[in-house]
Amino acid sequence: MSAALVGATVVGASVLAASPASALSWKCKTSSRTIDDAGYSGPWADNWDFTVKNCVARSGGYVYAKAKVTWDAAPWYSGSDLKETFDSAHFRLYLKRADAGPDTVLARKDFDIRAKMAAMDGSGNGSWTSSAIKKYVGSKSGYADGALRLNWDEDGKDVRHYGFKGTSSA
Repeated sequence: MSAALVGATVVGASVLAASPASALSWKCKTSSRTIDDAGYSGPWADNWDFTVKNCVARSGGYVYAKAKVTWDAAPWYSGSDLKETFDSAHFRLYLKRADAGPDTVLARKDFDIRAKMAAMDGSGNGSWTSSAIKKYVGSKSGYADGALRLNWDEDGKDVRHYGFKGTSSA
């Protein structure tokens, strides 16, 4: 078999394996917030700057959501597994529908991100992008929303929910 034919086969397999969500037209909303390490009260800087980009797309009767989380922590967090910082660290991605009362949650998925956060660079910076979730909504619309769910080590409290701005509807 020629090298050209092998290359064409590999390229063809890559195209077939591509996620249908990658070809969608995404609408995104970005918001940021600074969060204090609730389990630490020492002399070093301990704030985490988080930016979340929630994105929504529509294809036929399906609505898709994904998110990108970026953080900037003090450099002294770098190089640790963050078990001394977080008992747990998750990002919860929502697909919601705007209603007259409280918005309806159509779908949600929790992503464990503590290990991803621990992989930050030496300056305390890092990012992670979720996989897409989807829900059939027919002719109705939906939007993407997301929240960090952090359980700070040694703060005497359980999981804290830090919401970020949702997208417009698709």
